[in-house]
Amino acid sequence: MDDLKPLHVHERKYRGIQIAPLAPSMRSNHHLGKPDKLRGRHQHLGVELKSCLETAGRLTRPTSNLSEHGAPPTVRIIHSGHACNVEEERHTERVYTIREGETLELTCLVTGHPRPQIRWTKTAGSVSDRFQDSSVFNETLHIAKILRTQGGRYYCKAENGLGSPAIKSIRVDVYYLDDPVVTVHQSIGEAKEQFYYERTVFLRCVANSNPPVRYSWHRGREVLTQGSDKGVEIYEPFFTQQGETKILKLKNLRPQDYANYSCIASVRNVCGIPDRSVIFRLTNKTASPSIKLLVEDPIVVNPGQTVSLVCITTGGEPPPTLTWVSSNDSLPQRSVVKGGTLTLPAISSDEAGVYSCVASNNVGNPAKKSTTIVVRALKKGRFWITPDPYHNDDNIQIGREVKISCQVEATPPEELTFSWLKNGRALRSSERMVITQTDPDISPGTTNLDIIDLKFTDFGTYTCVAALKGGGIPEISIDVNISSTTVPPNLTVPRGKSPLVAREGDTVELECLVSGKPKPIILWSRADKEAPMPDGSMQMESYDGVLRIVNVSREMTGSYRCQTSQYNGFNVKPREAVVELIVQYPPTVEPVYMEMRQGLGRPVVMTCRVLRAHPSRVLRFEWLLSNRLLHAGAFDAQRDETEYTIRSLNRDGWGEYTCNVINEAGAGKCTFQVTGKAYPPEFYYDTYSPLWQNRPRVYGFKLQWTQMNPNAVDRIVAYRLGIRQMGLQRWWEQEIPVDVAINKGELMTHNLTELIKPESYEVRLTPITRFGEGDSTIRIVTYSGEFHCSFEEEPICMFTQDKNDDFDWTRHSAATRDTKYTPNTGPSADRSGSKQGFYMYIETSRPRKEGDQARLVSPFFNVAPKNPYGITNPPAYCFGFFYHMYGKHIGTLNAFLKQKGQTTSEGPAWSLSGNQGERWKQAKVSIHPTASFQVVLEGIRGPGIEGDIAIDDVTLEEGECRDPPPNLSATAPSTSSHIWLLCITMVMTLLEGQR
Repeated sequence: MDDLKPLHVHERKYRGIQIAPLAPSMRSNHHLGKPDKLRGRHQHLGVELKSCLETAGRLTRPTSNLSEHGAPPTVRIIHSGHACNVEEERHTERVYTIREGETLELTCLVTGHPRPQIRWTKTAGSVSDRFQDSSVFNETLHIAKILRTQGGRYYCKAENGLGSPAIKSIRVDVYYLDDPVVTVHQSIGEAKEQFYYERTVFLRCVANSNPPVRYSWHRGREVLTQGSDKGVEIYEPFFTQQGETKILKLKNLRPQDYANYSCIASVRNVCGIPDRSVIFRLTNKTASPSIKLLVEDPIVVNPGQTVSLVCITTGGEPPPTLTWVSSNDSLPQRSVVKGGTLTLPAISSDEAGVYSCVASNNVGNPAKKSTTIVVRALKKGRFWITPDPYHNDDNIQIGREVKISCQVEATPPEELTFSWLKNGRALRSSERMVITQTDPDISPGTTNLDIIDLKFTDFGTYTCVAALKGGGIPEISIDVNISSTTVPPNLTVPRGKSPLVAREGDTVELECLVSGKPKPIILWSRADKEAPMPDGSMQMESYDGVLRIVNVSREMTGSYRCQTSQYNGFNVKPREAVVELIVQYPPTVEPVYMEMRQGLGRPVVMTCRVLRAHPSRVLRFEWLLSNRLLHAGAFDAQRDETEYTIRSLNRDGWGEYTCNVINEAGAGKCTFQVTGKAYPPEFYYDTYSPLWQNRPRVYGFKLQWTQMNPNAVDRIVAYRLGIRQMGLQRWWEQEIPVDVAINKGELMTHNLTELIKPESYEVRLTPITRFGEGDSTIRIVTYSGEFHCSFEEEPICMFTQDKNDDFDWTRHSAATRDTKYTPNTGPSADRSGSKQGFYMYIETSRPRKEGDQARLVSPFFNVAPKNPYGITNPPAYCFGFFYHMYGKHIGTLNAFLKQKGQTTSEGPAWSLSGNQGERWKQAKVSIHPTASFQVVLEGIRGPGIEGDIAIDDVTLEEGECRDPPPNLSATAPSTSSHIWLLCITMVMTLLEGQR
């Protein structure tokens, strides 16, 4: 398979039918051989026969073409999915309307070379946000089941490093309509349960929607409008939009006003959203809700008990709906709600709080009743010893006063009781042993034992016992020993423990020695800055004075304070000490990894830079190539980097270089991969239609690419092209030689042929230099039997202007239209509705005159015969396009079929004259060419300047036209049968002479 033929480019605009002539700017043609069906006995046929058999097998030539340089990106947004409507907004922005729950699909069509990178972002109001916390980096933005919160402006940004990035946006408007809700109120006296004996009632209807909702009221089957009933007023509150009605006012309530009222909410069927309605029955019993809680307030329970809260309705019509809410934001996970009863099984302290029953029936205000659940508990028992405040030292001595304090947290606090024991025996308050309980408002849950004039006999163990009056909760006992050895605390740092030096990743122990009796709790915190401790808290507790840190990091370097707690010890000024921690770590260097591509004979400079290290004094560096030492030395203290230079790269210089920068804690490593490997090619997607082969079962494709950074390495001498049919394992390969140096941005082309219809192919392209193979690029080519041109690119799909007409067609975009354009003629947007999209049109202003002609000629298209001996049944093609013929001076638009070798022009295949209205319409006509052909679109100027004619979205497909537009008249020329008979006669005569 040495005749490799094109793969179908994944094109945005141009698909399918083969364009016969290759561009004249193609740099070189490499003949790969003739198709098999032209070899053998048919090779001697004369020129006459060749013209008849032209479509039976045209020679395909793989080509290397050097074309234009890089082009900056352009962007256009198109939509698919379930759009309700797309409309213009201020000429530059577009609004995309979609129903909630449908699929949003926006595609960013880009041009530019090299292929631009695409990024979607979203802005909602003044706040920028990204979808799923990340931007979307592909052409199509797809959101399934879109929500109303996902509306907003979406931006597509394309950049390829050339010029400024291209950005386009579209506003997505999500439409929805919720069920309406009717609420009922009275003007006065809502405290009365049966308030409908009052004179005036208001029915208010509300529905969330986009776009704004319109409301209508019905009483039974009667439509209520302003003025239709003197006892009814319909008006809109100030906060609604103009023209919307929400409130129905029933004045001087009458017997006929007791009825069924319907509120119908409508968004006028936009996006197919149906109207929604709600019915409210107003009777003489209609009343706002009232409820009663069948529980006490508060409810005091022990942990583990099951609590049931019962709420009943005592009034309300229609019957109210009961719900339970909690002050803890949500009900406990294990809670059970059944009717008006809330059950909390095995309640815990975390589930204590306020629980409310709420009743609502949309009449008046909801009713609410609450109760508080208190879960009994005792926790956090602690003590402290206060020495005699009238002496300067903190020691406990005979003859002085000493106070023992005990504190617990109790729920409920009013049930808390304390008792004191000495050496296990009950202790009562006396003149020398004074027991007091602190006022709960000042220091809740605290009791004090004051020992006046301490005696030797007072030494012993004092026990504070805390309990709740109701029982059921375990008591808390706290022992405090008072003796001659009871001394205040002292803190010191052991010798050699500060500063403490550690390596990053080690486990370290910061230590403070604590003395005294009783030993207090030690609190650790950062002394040098307001920063959290390793566990994330601002303070950590230690009972032995040791702070243990696992996997210490460089950020933990600093000063740490240890200090005594006032609890479980002496109530004196805290003792404290400071420990310094120094964390050493290897040098942090950059780059960690860098690939350096360079050609032979060129210099290579590698730089390894130190960002930070501790200790900052770097000891040495070493450069290695594949573990072979190249250079080593002491690091220059005045610089933060080291370099290694290859003055002239040779083949032995390719490989992996490492630079190790070493200090006491270890080494930081820079890695450089020096290679002569070429960068990958980049397939050019903004191409014209792939080539159609002139044989019935195969097709061709024009593969186009550019080379990424071609001058970074040695000159590319060839490309290795691999191709395989999808689903098969075997690759076919060939080399495409490159004779001269490739410049950045130059476009290379190669025609792939002999691709079997309708198979898809995988194509692999690899650059080759003196180094060997570079990086490959792979793409998929699929077959398409359609030519499609929307004139979005300047080359206009290889259409050309006829040189023998009176004036030219013009490529145009409404967004760039001259403000002095002729009014009342021509389109205001391209066929898709975009003001940024392009189309072709004829400008009929002066100096044009009536009857002037402008002809636009398509590229050549080849015809595939049914057999190798001639064309006995000409194939059919469907030629289609959109046209815009608006203006009182519109002339004529003609479409001609022009066949190769044809000297005389037949009548138009399609023709239309006169004003067709201010909209785009589609034309389709079946054609039956007998040879390679072109299609010519001719615009003829009418009697005045308001006669601009435009065309867009030209297509050519295999087969007869199906369902052509009914309002068009098209005249297709008859097939020239005598030419076919002559061709067949020549073929048969020549073949007979070979026998």
